[in-house]
Amino acid sequence: MQALLIVAIAIHVLAGVFWAGSTFVLARGMQVSSPSLNRAQLGAALIAIAAGAALWVLVRLPLTLPSARVLAIGAACALLAAAVQVVQTAAGRDGTPERLLGQRAAAGLLAITVISMATARYAW
Repeated sequence: MQALLIVAIAIHVLAGVFWAGSTFVLARGMQVSSPSLNRAQLGAALIAIAAGAALWVLVRLPLTLPSARVLAIGAACALLAAAVQVVQTAAGRDGTPERLLGQRAAAGLLAITVISMATARYAW
């Protein structure tokens, strides 16, 4: 069980770092968008979300705990960020001002997600 938890955390963190990092770079207006980067970014989002869901099941935190509520807020923000990016990618808005706005919205949501993960254990 502990080994599974460690693997799930590692996958969640690595995928999340790529997803959030690439989003932050694109939100700054860097013109590095490409279909392959979009696929990699959305793939990392999917892996991070799936690993996060697996962690939630493995740890079984009840929502009555403040730390679980903080993590739930972060998870909701991550899901919203992924939805924004999926819509932007599906609309084919690479290199447009709308894409930049979408990346900025997703970056803000992912910043909340990262903060919630970093601070959840201290919530009371």
